[in-house]
Amino acid sequence: MCPSYWKELKVLTDVWMDSFWNVLNVKHNTLKEYKRLYKKNVKPLIGRTDLDAVTSVDLQTHLLKLSPQIARHTLMLIKSIYREANLYKVTNTNPTIGLRTPPIRFQPKKFLTWEEINAIDWGKYNNQVRFVALHGLRWSEAVVITESDIHDGYVWVSKSVHGDVKSKSSNRRVPYLGFFEPLPKCYKAFRKAVNKQGIAVHSLRRTYAYLLKTQGIHVTTAQKLLGHSDPMMTLKVYTSVLDSEIDVAGDSLRNAILSPVVACA
Repeated sequence: MCPSYWKELKVLTDVWMDSFWNVLNVKHNTLKEYKRLYKKNVKPLIGRTDLDAVTSVDLQTHLLKLSPQIARHTLMLIKSIYREANLYKVTNTNPTIGLRTPPIRFQPKKFLTWEEINAIDWGKYNNQVRFVALHGLRWSEAVVITESDIHDGYVWVSKSVHGDVKSKSSNRRVPYLGFFEPLPKCYKAFRKAVNKQGIAVHSLRRTYAYLLKTQGIHVTTAQKLLGHSDPMMTLKVYTSVLDSEIDVAGDSLRNAILSPVVACA
């Protein structure tokens, strides 16, 4: 695509997008998500507007109407649109400079301990819930596991509903702890059963991470078992603390401080 092709043209955003999707160098799933975001959050605002005519005020006002997480992803897409448009000389403007999105406030994610999981009657999904909770698999990984993937004492994770696993680090082996039954192909039915207990399907990964933590498994080992590429993800997102642990920590500190000091001979 020659830059001179765009010279002297007033380019509508929608027109540019036909070329943008072809030059954007991202993974398939990211491209799919960007197209969804464009259709829902960007096209209605600037799709029929010249790229040069879009203003920072228009974009900022629109972003503030979105939830913080969606606003952040939408801004990333718009920045990419103008970055490539500038690169190919489609426009010399960039109204995304200085734009801000509402801060993302992370709330502690609820999860159940293994003891709580094991004490609940999950109906027809009794074994499936326990299997996911004891192996830390993502739904997309767990739903394609078959008996042939379980051997030599491990669950071998190498595929997902999307084909390959999410990343190189997601290709892993996890010690098999039992309860395997094929998961239902219908995600909504399984999610509904889990939601009744006040948690999400993804919370079952947090159960596994917490189990690893309470058994003293080192964070770098937990990272490999969970299939994270970065141990900071394991620390920030999956290493949860319960109120009872705070109480235990307090008792331990009090005992250490109040215990009489034994003088050395």
